[in-house]
Amino acid sequence: MAKAADDAILDETLVTKEGLKKLNEELVELKTIKRKEVATRLKEAISYGDLSENSEYQEAKNEQAFIEGRILELEQMIKNAKIISDKKSDSKGKEIQVGSTVTLKNKTDGDDPIAYTIVGSTEADPMAQKISNESPVGKAVLDKKKGDIVEVNTPAGPYKYEIIKVA
Repeated sequence: MAKAADDAILDETLVTKEGLKKLNEELVELKTIKRKEVATRLKEAISYGDLSENSEYQEAKNEQAFIEGRILELEQMIKNAKIISDKKSDSKGKEIQVGSTVTLKNKTDGDDPIAYTIVGSTEADPMAQKISNESPVGKAVLDKKKGDIVEVNTPAGPYKYEIIKVA
């Protein structure tokens, strides 16, 4: 029984309400639009005859396989979605969790502080300051508080960050 509970936790997809909405929108688009487009391309490619040397047919079959795989993946992610709170609260003594926005000061390079939102891996977008809870920085700051200094081993080497603010 404990193994099943552990597997369920591992299968959880941590997302915000906005992230879940985007997953659902992508799923609907794949099922209603992309599937039909590929079916049309397949039908057209089959009309060209000799499937063994028909590159259009092979390409459409590959795209169909990709779309069907992505649909299965999205359905699984949505089924196992766990909505994370993105509400703001008093940051005094607050520990960083998925959904928290944290401002970090890079103590190694002395860069200006940057605010990041900790999100599940499906929503990670470093260019939009959304980092995954599974990333090196995301893992390092989880359960920490304002004022803590964390060491992070990144592919570019070790860095020290000071947690300036938690929201």
